Amino acid sequence: MEPKHERLATPRAAGVAGVVFAILMATAIVLVRTALPDGGDDAAVGAGQRSALRTALELLPLAGIAFLWFMGALREQAGEGEDRFVSTVFLGSGLVFVATLFGTAAAAGTALDESPQSSGFGRDFAYALLTTYAMRMAAVFIITTSTIGRRLGVFPRPLVVLGYLAGLTLLVVGADVPWSELVFPAWALILSLHILRGRRPAGARPAAPT
Repeated sequence: MEPKHERLATPRAAGVAGVVFAILMATAIVLVRTALPDGGDDAAVGAGQRSALRTALELLPLAGIAFLWFMGALREQAGEGEDRFVSTVFLGSGLVFVATLFGTAAAAGTALDESPQSSGFGRDFAYALLTTYAMRMAAVFIITTSTIGRRLGVFPRPLVVLGYLAGLTLLVVGADVPWSELVFPAWALILSLHILRGRRPAGARPAAPT
């Protein structure tokens, strides 16, 4: 039997992509929150805020690409043991999250306009997409990922519980709690570091001798 080098490399790919996504996403969220304070007036964005916002808009597409890689590598780890129903929700929520993330970037970009009206509309629209829609999809993604990891026995119980709590937080109170968007990259970072550490689940069977 030929060795499956691709499958052996998948966990590391998922871990690295997850770390990259977590760092880029968290940085972009902080920059957007700083440049476009929620609940602010419709005054035009200042020079410093415009610079921070431009940096965030450059990072968001990269974060989306890293997330797609992260999601694909996670799904590959499930292999033949994946549940079609849960995997469909997993894949759908991840793709909608990325689409909504790009929509958030496009909406936030309108705040670079000198017009105060455009700045206010862009801020409000960007926050609606990020906190109400993108984070709801992130919550579904976290819950389905935790469910898959629990069923396959590849996630330890504390990580599964943490995933469910993070998902419920984003699903229920995400839009009402400022900076709660950071829960998603924090969860992705914790999961990715666990994958990179390469711990086997307690019930994992050793590979059969060749």
